[in-house]
Amino acid sequence: MKTLYHLLLLVLLQLPSLAQTRTLNDYLQQATTNSPLLNDLQQQQASNRIDSLRLRAGYGLLVDGSSNNLYAPNIHGWGYDEVITNGALVNAVVTVRKNFTGKQNLNTQLRAITLQNQALDNNAVRTIQDLQRTITTQYITTYGDLEQLHFTEETARLLRQEASLLKRMTDSNIYRQTDYLAFLVTVQQQELSLQQQELQYRNDFATLNYLCGMVDTAAADLAPPQLEVAALPDAAHSAFFRQYQIDSLSLRNRHALVDYAYKPKLSAFVDGGYNSSLQLTPYKHFGSSVGLTVSVPIYDGHQRRMQHEQLDIAEKTRLGYQDFFTRQYNQQLAQLHQQLAGTQALLANINHQVKYAEGLVNINLKLLATGDARIPDLVIALDNYLTARNLLTQNTVSRLQLIAQINYWNK
Repeated sequence: MKTLYHLLLLVLLQLPSLAQTRTLNDYLQQATTNSPLLNDLQQQQASNRIDSLRLRAGYGLLVDGSSNNLYAPNIHGWGYDEVITNGALVNAVVTVRKNFTGKQNLNTQLRAITLQNQALDNNAVRTIQDLQRTITTQYITTYGDLEQLHFTEETARLLRQEASLLKRMTDSNIYRQTDYLAFLVTVQQQELSLQQQELQYRNDFATLNYLCGMVDTAAADLAPPQLEVAALPDAAHSAFFRQYQIDSLSLRNRHALVDYAYKPKLSAFVDGGYNSSLQLTPYKHFGSSVGLTVSVPIYDGHQRRMQHEQLDIAEKTRLGYQDFFTRQYNQQLAQLHQQLAGTQALLANINHQVKYAEGLVNINLKLLATGDARIPDLVIALDNYLTARNLLTQNTVSRLQLIAQINYWNK
């Protein structure tokens, strides 16, 4: 029984070390899979492909069947005028119709659907970029929380050990009670900081899962995000610029559609069946007919010209947004690279500061063990070290966030 108890205790103690380690790619893949917006864009593309098939079918042969039947009795001169009604009408006809259009007209209409799908493709790329930036930003924030939490846990453990040593030395009158209490305040502050950081980590970790559409609430270790500055395309080859190119092609295509709408339209039909008033030899009234319809626009109050003018206005608006994007693209990337260079230079200085502060703390802890340390100096050294480590974590996170912001434009 004791053996089983010790085995269970050992397993429970090992549970934290068995926590699953997740990477940034794990969350990115999960977020992409769960995104309803990406699924919506895919469904819209499928719907557009059906629209293309329907458009082609609409210019093929169309077959209709119809039947109109009428009986208007006239009793002793009472009833509808037989000159109008013929007394009865029996009609059952099958009609074959076809709308004739030029190949270029059809291709222009199909081109409009193709451009819609290209816009949806580009929107999907931009949506993935937006999603990855959001998830990466939250992952980096959560990873920074976790790193800070691990450091604070280790520091709190060390301070508790030193507080226990200082308590024994205070009881032996090596140090004053006020020295012990001053050090104990530092320990308690670190304990409170540990609790606060744990809450912050849990909150940010839950937010990360929420953004990815994950319902898993189990704790997990986060692997360091492997981020390097990616090679970026120039503005004219960016997916964010491509939308303006697609809009330009769409406006040109709409100009062509306006022109085709004012060209003559031709349709023809052939029908066959039964059509009779049942007055004379109704058994002979099976037959067929052929028809042709031509429609030519003549005057509509200059609406054609007005539609072209509206499209010209839309093109000017598009050019304004395109030029603004190009300027902002180059300016924003230059600013991000400048911030990244400054942050990396600052990190080098902070690392030197951390080494010096850590060395000073270690010296004071050695003096504490021999009873030669001044507790105020030790507390100041600890505060300086904690401040330097916090700065290191914050700027490490800032560096990763800047890289993520730069890589957002890599498509």
